This record gives sequence, structure tokens and C-alpha cells, in this order.
Amino acid sequence: MRQEHFETINAAFWTNYERTAGHLQTPSSRRQVQDAYNFPRLYRKICNQYAIALSRQYSPALVNRLHAMVLQGHKIIYHRSAFQPARFVHFFSHTFPDTFRKTIGCFWIALALFLTAFIGTGVSCYYQHDLIYSLMDESQVTDFEFMYDPANKNHGRTAETQNDTSIAMFGFYIKNNISIGFRTFAGGMLAGAGTVFFLIFNGIFLGAVSGHVTRLGFTQTFWPFVSGHGAFELTAIIISGGAGLVLALAIIAPGNLTRTDALKQAAVKALHLILGAAAMLLLAAFIEAFWSPVNVPVSIKYAVAAALWALVIVYLSMAGKKWT
Repeated sequence: MRQEHFETINAAFWTNYERTAGHLQTPSSRRQVQDAYNFPRLYRKICNQYAIALSRQYSPALVNRLHAMVLQGHKIIYHRSAFQPARFVHFFSHTFPDTFRKTIGCFWIALALFLTAFIGTGVSCYYQHDLIYSLMDESQVTDFEFMYDPANKNHGRTAETQNDTSIAMFGFYIKNNISIGFRTFAGGMLAGAGTVFFLIFNGIFLGAVSGHVTRLGFTQTFWPFVSGHGAFELTAIIISGGAGLVLALAIIAPGNLTRTDALKQAAVKALHLILGAAAMLLLAAFIEAFWSPVNVPVSIKYAVAAALWALVIVYLSMAGKKWT
């Protein structure tokens, strides 16, 4: 193919590529790019055309132009973004709570699944003292009884973790919380089946423990311990479930879009939700490690818990709203 013909058939593509790359390199104009996720495909094509121009020994001017476009695309795709505090603050003050409110329907469904399992199992285990042994093995039951026994000097810890530092427990809680949240979220890719399973499973598990230790009379240790970090932890798990259901709806009911396009759009919302939930789980781990075990009057524990629940509710319902 002659160079003149090669330039003619690709001129429009090159112009579009340079315009798109220019917008992507300018933060203020990135939003003008309607199809930014297709840029890697454009980049691969320009690399191929650059290789063709080199192999066919086209003019240095054309080769240099294509080389410049390749370098431009490489910087866009492989650049390393510096941490931007303003974007970080904006995400948690606007993006996350706004996305939460826009997908509130999925949150309510996740909450209904969790609460149904939690309340049903909790009441059942409270009135049927042997039922918990059908839901977990005897060693687990023994651990939970020890953790919230008033005679235990460090409430919320098993016999094996009695002497662990708060920092060590903080790390353990982070690992445990994040794994629960991520599994609940990732289950959405199985058309929601995994998300529904983990929401119900966690509801059953937590309900069984709550009902059993309450029946044993450990109310002055169990509820004050879990009430504080529960505001962030339980809410974040439900939000993770809601994020999974957002993905599931894109798969099950994509509407007028293809499933691939619907999933791409849903993935942005789900990512915002799961990042926000992860931050809440981190806060929950911190509270559980450093505040929940503190030996203070129960009235103070409940007062702090009420304040934290109020904070979560006000934040998710009001943050980022535009007031006229």
C-alpha cells in the first residue's frame, strides 16, 4: 500500500485519536470523552499502524507523527497518578454517599435479606437452646460463650487471643471484615446468587450468636461490645451486598443495553460503593479493637453507639446533597 493511500484511509482515525488523547491528558476536559474505556483499543491500533509505517519505510515525518501518538497513548494508559487529597475528600463527601442514594433500592433488598435471616435465627436460637449446634460446631459455640462471658477479662476475645495487643486485633479485624465485605460484593457476578447467599449466611451466623449469648444472660457484655462498631460494620456489609446486587441487576436485566455495556456502567457505581464500604469496615475494625473492649459503664457504651449510628445515617442520607 502506498503511503498516500495509507494516510488517506487513516487520517480521520488519527485526528480522532489525537483529540481523544488530548482530552484524556487534560483533567478539566476528561469528561468530554464519551468512550474513554475504548481508548486502549485505539492505542493498540495506533501501535500497529506505527509498526506498519516502520516496516514499509514510510516518510520520517509520518513515522515521527505516529511515534508521538504512541508515546502519548502510553503516558495516558501507564501513567502513575499522584495522590490527590482533594479527590479523596470529594469521593467521601460527595461521590460515595451520592452513589449510595442512587442505588438505595439495592441496599434495601440487601438489608431485608440480612435482617430476615438475622432476626429469624436470633429469635429461634433464643427459644431453642440446642438449635445453635445445628448451625455451627461445638468449638465455635464454646469460643463465643467465652468471648462474652462476664468472667472473661477481655470481652470479644477467644482464649487464644486474650493476650494479643489491640494493634494485633486491629489487623485481624481488618482482614476479617474486608474478606466478608468483598465476598458479599463479588457474589454479584454470579447473577446475584453469591451475594444473596452471603447476606443470608452472615445474617444466620450473627443472629445465632446474638440469640444464644442473650439467652445465656450475657447482655451486659455482648450488646455493649458489638453496638459501637456495628454501626459501621453492619452497614458496610449491607452496602457491599447492595453493590453486588447492582452488578447482578446489570446481568439479569440490562434493559436496552447489551449485558456488557450494562455491566460496564454498573461496575462504576459498584466500585464507588465497595470502596466506601471498605473505608467503613476499616473504621469498624479500629473501633472494635480500641473502643469496644474498653471497660466503661454500659450507659456510655450505648451513648457512643447511638452517636455512631446517627452519624452513619446522617452521613449516608445527607452528605453531598445540593441545597437550594
